[in-house]
Amino acid sequence: MDAWKKEELAAAGINVEDALGRFMGNEMLLNRFLKKFLDDTNYGKLSQAMEAKDTEGAIAASHTLKGVSGNLSMTRLHELLTSQVAALRAGDWEAASALMPEISQAYDAVVAAIQRSA
Repeated sequence: MDAWKKEELAAAGINVEDALGRFMGNEMLLNRFLKKFLDDTNYGKLSQAMEAKDTEGAIAASHTLKGVSGNLSMTRLHELLTSQVAALRAGDWEAASALMPEISQAYDAVVAAIQRSA
């Protein structure tokens, strides 16, 4: 993986070195999983659940997206989703909803960086 691609991903909140460690240094495998992230539907499910005030759907989508983002070392997105899942489980809908603009921004940054570096 060239330096430009690493910088692009890092600027979007992806800890590339940590991610490579999870993939035993296999850059091709990491790239493949980053591209698969683009097909993940959980962000859309989360957005829909939040709009519908569907707590169970929001927990499921946020928790799943949290796991995927954590496995891919998407640090900022993972941190935000961790906070959201905690708020949802605590019944604090306002706090969970208030995180959506930041989650959307972090998600969009990650998606754009993956698309540019693909």
